[in-house]
Amino acid sequence: MKKPEVLIVGAGIAGPALAYWLSRNGYRPTVIEHARQLRSGGSAIVVKGPAVPVAERMGVLPQLRGLATRNRSLTLLDSEGRRILQLPLTSDGAPTVEVTRADLSEVLHRSAQSEADFVFDDTVIALDQDGRGVDVTFRRSAPRRFDLVVGADGMHSTVRRLVFGPERQFASDLGLYGATVPLAPDAIEDPSEMTMLTVPNRMLVVHPSRTTPLAIFTFRAAGPVPHGRKNIALHKQIVADAYADVRWWAPELVAAFLDHPAPFFDPLTTVRVPSWSRGRVVLLGDAAAATALLGDGSSIAMAGAYALAEELAAHPGDHARAFAAYESRLRREVGPRQRRVGLLSRLMVPRTPQGLAVRNAAARAVGYRNRIAPREAANR
Repeated sequence: MKKPEVLIVGAGIAGPALAYWLSRNGYRPTVIEHARQLRSGGSAIVVKGPAVPVAERMGVLPQLRGLATRNRSLTLLDSEGRRILQLPLTSDGAPTVEVTRADLSEVLHRSAQSEADFVFDDTVIALDQDGRGVDVTFRRSAPRRFDLVVGADGMHSTVRRLVFGPERQFASDLGLYGATVPLAPDAIEDPSEMTMLTVPNRMLVVHPSRTTPLAIFTFRAAGPVPHGRKNIALHKQIVADAYADVRWWAPELVAAFLDHPAPFFDPLTTVRVPSWSRGRVVLLGDAAAATALLGDGSSIAMAGAYALAEELAAHPGDHARAFAAYESRLRREVGPRQRRVGLLSRLMVPRTPQGLAVRNAAARAVGYRNRIAPREAANR
């Protein structure tokens, strides 16, 4: 019997994870990625919650622990760069693991590459579906017909645009912008410490990562700023203007951003799509329900990949029921996170000195509880 063929668009986190599980459930997956290769660098992400058992079932959790970042604590600074408090970020029994997004992508790709066909430097330009399949037109490759198509191509999903409509229908702007730039490996003194300086409307983080430290700019502009996704010169000017009066290490980190040929920059948005499937096309990961700031998009993507493959296996020949069951399961994970994102954005990047004082007081309370909990456990 011929295996159903599934096209997965996107080889980041969700795509390879889905390919791995689909191949084990009787499907023939093909993964297409517009980039020429897996992306290097990238921010650190935490594999946690529903992603941990998925990683265990895939047998990749030991690899991820071996690639864990060196980050063990978070130090908060005042506007002058003076230390306010330090919070531990790990515990001996924690099931979570922090890795770079690039390392997670590479591990998942290695797990899936013998199970699926991977095509790089290509993308989808047209999708035409009927009751039996989907005709796909590619930018470079010859047209092909698939039984199902999965859009796992991120927040700015091409599949979502082609099948569901333009991005503006689904993206909610948080009024914040995110930018990152890699630093020299010896740029930081303590490779186990993440440092955060926050002033009203702006946050600046130096993350030790694993081998390449990262400067992370998260800020709120006074009003909407012109934005072109490929206008690097504009991105650099926006970051330089936003941090022009910030002290501490800000001038040097902004200079690193300005000197880099292609630093990351993007408005922070939340994606909400009323239905994640249309006919034989379904969305996965950030393409379906991106949630900025929470840092668990990769974990939700891995959990979603497992759930989608499992539901397709549970409903053979009935993709509509499988898609509905998958969406119902994942919305229970995504919904509460998306409802909290507005409050979280105001807490992480307060608008006023008073809001910043409240944020710091809350952080002190968390630090106090973390110090007390081990003592209580030891006395039991």
